[in-house]
Amino acid sequence: MKQAVEHQSDILVIGSGAAGLTLALHLAEKSKVILLSKGPLAEGSTYYAQGGIASVFDESDTIESHVNDTLIAGAGLCDKEVVTYTAENAKKSMQWLIQCGVAFDKEETDGDQSAAPYHLTREGGHSHRRILHSADATGKAVQTTLQERAIAHPNIKVLERYNAIDLITTRKLNRPGNRVVGAYIWNRDAEHVETVTAKFVAIATGGCSKVYQYTSNPDIASGDGIAMAWRAGCRIANMEFNQFHPTCLYHADARNYLLTEALRGEGAYLKRPDGSRFMPEFDERAELAPRDIVARAIDYEMKRLGADCLYLDISHKPAEFVIKHFPTIYSRCLEFGIDITTDPIPVVPAAHYTCGGVMTDLHGQTDINGLYAIGEVAYTGLHGANRLASNSLLECLVFARAAAQDIESLLEKVPTPGPVPLWDESQVSNSDEEVVIAHNWHELRLFMWDYVGIVRTDKRLERALRRCALLQQEIQEYYTNFRVSNNLLELRNLVQVAELIIRCAMERKESRGLHYNADYPEQVDNPKPTILQPKR
Repeated sequence: MKQAVEHQSDILVIGSGAAGLTLALHLAEKSKVILLSKGPLAEGSTYYAQGGIASVFDESDTIESHVNDTLIAGAGLCDKEVVTYTAENAKKSMQWLIQCGVAFDKEETDGDQSAAPYHLTREGGHSHRRILHSADATGKAVQTTLQERAIAHPNIKVLERYNAIDLITTRKLNRPGNRVVGAYIWNRDAEHVETVTAKFVAIATGGCSKVYQYTSNPDIASGDGIAMAWRAGCRIANMEFNQFHPTCLYHADARNYLLTEALRGEGAYLKRPDGSRFMPEFDERAELAPRDIVARAIDYEMKRLGADCLYLDISHKPAEFVIKHFPTIYSRCLEFGIDITTDPIPVVPAAHYTCGGVMTDLHGQTDINGLYAIGEVAYTGLHGANRLASNSLLECLVFARAAAQDIESLLEKVPTPGPVPLWDESQVSNSDEEVVIAHNWHELRLFMWDYVGIVRTDKRLERALRRCALLQQEIQEYYTNFRVSNNLLELRNLVQVAELIIRCAMERKESRGLHYNADYPEQVDNPKPTILQPKR
């Protein structure tokens, strides 16, 4: 068999958001890094994150309080050791970001502004103001700052518009052990499959909310890393816990534009079409209740009233305050004829964040030697049954740093992988039926929304699993006979993660956090994570 190494590096990082960029920058001081981006470098969930990053900076706040808030939001399924580790390492990670040049908002003072304390906001589930932010575009500030440094770094090779297809492991190559040695990647511009070999591979591909019809996520959130890791032999956990963000802008042209939780943190009210508030009827914390409670309340009220949407209203606050704190949202809503200083904003829930994923330890190490998973793609035990607001970017930073330290300690002990087989396209042809992919894509996202959405039942899950199996069979036949394409690769991965979500949901015979099954409305005693074992 013809063999070649088309790209070779010490570390291959798949994904270019906060997790991937942070890992690459930490490792590039001593190693050669290839950073893979499926689209343009900034086209990921990090760029669109509005709210901020949780960390204890205020003297009246404590790490113990951050830990406790996270545990409460996680509804009994967080790993306390992981939560504590994350909270304890939050400030160091934030200080590194600040050193990199990310400009977080500060309090206004009459003296030296550089010495002013950071402006901390509060979001749902937090007992203190501990959210550092850059206006209402924190993710954009983080993404642009880190990617500029990555592009300029001599030890980082950035490959844009490349899809990772599958991981290459010694087990797949019939070699001893089970270690990752690289990946097959698809050059979207050249429409050619290439190989990368590396001592270590890190998956930082984000979540899989694109599996749902309505999502706040960018188009690339197709669960690629979770599906690849599962196919390679990694355990997957807690995929039933997909967070639905309560407030996405409801407008035909808005493409599910997310409205940050910080709006409610700064006093916005959720209202029915008649202008009445409803959250106090569902939870004593009202609009500041955790996202799962707020999303279910909105879903319930929409169905009860037959309403297409509900409303988020911050117009009772001074216009100057609203525009200063939420300039991006203010400008964006104006494009759709909505002045948030005077008008309520139409909102609906949308799939937002994947709390489960590839199982890892405290260093981001998976079940396969040399393979790491960091950020939303991973299940660390931090989020449990529901992610606390603004812990997502924090997880990316903390675990990227931990993974970098672990990889650095092992780098010299791992030999450079040998050549691997080239991708074989000799038995496939170009497809003349792209419409099949489009139809399957639509069908998948529709039945996942209807059957595996905010409220589930056993019957709905069984129906979803049957439809998923039929799609998997059809897509596998298609994948076997035709050359790969971006849509085919993403659909293949989405159908795989859909199956994992459904199977996890079917195993949990209770309602907890983000998973609500109408057939099992109560919680069980001593809950455990839902862990799926791949077939060997």
